Amino acid sequence: MMPRGGIFVRYLMGIDNGGTFSKAAIFREDGVQIASKSASVSLFTPDSGFRERDLSELWEANAAVVKSAIEASGISPSEIAAVSVSGHGKGLYLVDKMGNPLGRGILSTDCRATDLVSHWERNGVAEKARKYTYQPVSACQPVALLAWLKEYDPDLYQQIGYVFSVNDYIRFCLTDQPYSEYTVASGSGFVDFEKKGYTEELLALFGIPEMSGCLPPLLYSSELAGRVTAKGAAATGLLEGTPVAAGMFDIDSCGIASGLSDPDNLCLIAGTWSINEYISDTPVRGEATTRNSFFCEPGRYLIEESSPTSAGNLEWFIRSQMLEEKAKARNEGTSIYDLTNEWVAGTDPQVNNVVYLPFLNGSSTEGGASGVFFGLSESTTKKDLVAAVYEGVVFSHRRHVEKLLMHRSLPKKIRLSGGVTNSAVWTQLFADALQLPVESVKGKESGALGAAMAAGVAAGIYSDLTDAVQKVVSVSASVEPRENMKEIYNRKYQLYCQLEDSLSSIWHR
Repeated sequence: MMPRGGIFVRYLMGIDNGGTFSKAAIFREDGVQIASKSASVSLFTPDSGFRERDLSELWEANAAVVKSAIEASGISPSEIAAVSVSGHGKGLYLVDKMGNPLGRGILSTDCRATDLVSHWERNGVAEKARKYTYQPVSACQPVALLAWLKEYDPDLYQQIGYVFSVNDYIRFCLTDQPYSEYTVASGSGFVDFEKKGYTEELLALFGIPEMSGCLPPLLYSSELAGRVTAKGAAATGLLEGTPVAAGMFDIDSCGIASGLSDPDNLCLIAGTWSINEYISDTPVRGEATTRNSFFCEPGRYLIEESSPTSAGNLEWFIRSQMLEEKAKARNEGTSIYDLTNEWVAGTDPQVNNVVYLPFLNGSSTEGGASGVFFGLSESTTKKDLVAAVYEGVVFSHRRHVEKLLMHRSLPKKIRLSGGVTNSAVWTQLFADALQLPVESVKGKESGALGAAMAAGVAAGIYSDLTDAVQKVVSVSASVEPRENMKEIYNRKYQLYCQLEDSLSSIWHR
């Protein structure tokens, strides 16, 4: 940390790994981002429902973006006070007993274990587990994936040394210290909420008791989890000995970076997943789809309704149906997203009767659910379909929000983060469909910023994460709902719900 312009400036780095990109960003202690780099990581789909990536490639991508961010920042690695990591929850990242990568990393959109989870739902295992975990079992949770590996890849299963999440794995590569942390682990199916730790009863219930010795010690998000090793420094350009905080689940990092420190607030994260959440002093028990996890501030819980049904649907549509438009935009030096926003803004929702169910990777209640366009006719255009995708993503969030509101009061506003905040059109649609003001915060890399805030606590820059929110988070835009759109979107939303409910029996076969 060096004086710059007479001001003593301290810097923090956040590393964020979602389902597609690995990112590293450097922030001043006041939250101003000074550099950010990202890289994509190859996706492997060796079989139906499989979503994997190479662990060596993943670490190399992380190391590369960290090094590039440092170079782009113009600061010395010695000026970075601390580093932390965030990443997608669920999924599975393994190392062997020597600490070497084992198999491929498994993403949170993987659904190979769907039949196994259905079996647990039928035989009562899922209900018994909920008494410990306060959440439903899903196919992408580590407990389900480990049980699947035990049955279908026993040789690999026998080699497991540590069971990691994606941020655990990257942190391990940086520090050589095996840890997990509460926000991610409490959504894994391993953690007893009453005991606030692992329990052998759960492992036995899921048929994987031998994993007891493979679960790393638990830390809170802002606790020190080690320091950058010489090997980690050589790969990343970070200074050897730089403190590394435990970090957190990306829904926590995006939440805390959006100012989610008050139980009155409601936060929506629209990325690959539709994440809808608030914090509480007590968990919600007994609900079929509501998930509880430990929040990144000790003593609080994150109450969540989620499904893989958000903005990733637009990426699929562009990739599969808009190749010509994408190529043209690239040649003209424009963005394909400017075009989709223009199309949606020019589409009258009263005239466009197409409804889209964004279930490319299942829904919150049906792992076998699939995407649906309803209401097509000879006059339907590609513009109508894109508008329906925008609306369908918003309706998915609204359905989750309505379930959350069964357990809390109506918020005064919504804090929105994720890729959709780059679209004023999409943000307005959220406000109109929810009939609530929507605020977005400054900065685009909220996952990395939340991780950096935890690093700042570990480095003593902030007293806790609430203090970090007060010093870092500021609103960049606020959008008011349009009253004249209320009934229009209510009508379309009701049709959306009817379609989803009607198709449930077909998907559940």
